[in-house]
Amino acid sequence: MPRYALLIDYDGTPFCGWQRQAAQPSVQAAVEAALRRLEPDCPGIAAAGRTDAGVHATGQVAHCDMARDWDPFRLSEALNFHLKPAPVAVLAAARVDEEFHARFSAVERRYLFRLVQRRAPVTHDRGRVWQVQNPLSAEAMRAGARHLLGRHDFTTFRSTMCQSASPVKTLDEIALEALPYPGGGTEFRFALRARSFLHNQVRSIVGTLERVGAGAWPPGRVAEALAARDRAACGPVCPPQGLYLSGVGYPQDPFGSDP
Repeated sequence: MPRYALLIDYDGTPFCGWQRQAAQPSVQAAVEAALRRLEPDCPGIAAAGRTDAGVHATGQVAHCDMARDWDPFRLSEALNFHLKPAPVAVLAAARVDEEFHARFSAVERRYLFRLVQRRAPVTHDRGRVWQVQNPLSAEAMRAGARHLLGRHDFTTFRSTMCQSASPVKTLDEIALEALPYPGGGTEFRFALRARSFLHNQVRSIVGTLERVGAGAWPPGRVAEALAARDRAACGPVCPPQGLYLSGVGYPQDPFGSDP
């Protein structure tokens, strides 16, 4: 059966998350339903990351096996037709070797978190950013974030329900950009990159760094929290709506450019 990689963009607001769940709308179920409009016996799909409820994606990758030999462009166009009106789009499809696996072949994941500091409620970005009202220091948050770079035991920054075999992960990058936000205020964009992440790791990190930016924590307390290896030492876990799976890296990019 020919195998295809799919580059997928979605608004996670109406979904219980990526993973298919009984009696709840999921992104996986929406894509599989579209696939089965093309081939009723199409098996299920696998994704690079199982995003939580309310989390978005601009660069999710999944793979599927088809009975027919589809032209990749026609496959993506047909899927987008059948995905309507769900807020899910297939940005690209590519034929891949049968050894390709969206999850297990991946060598890095990239996440973006959008945090907006503004007094007035956000309107156009409602459900797509985390908004706070208190002023934040980008420099303080960058100082706190530096303690998290590299290989560490991230027990403090993972959910108690995390199913990963080990809390040890290598955080390759955590960058912070501060931009003027329309209508006043500032948008803080956190870009994180690693081979893989623990459950709630990004939201735990950003929630903790927000406390640093607000002046409630000194930057050095992030190092103390990390060293504690204790979930109770973590700052507040921020809400999901500001989080985006922005890209997945592979030894050979199936789409011909970085997702």
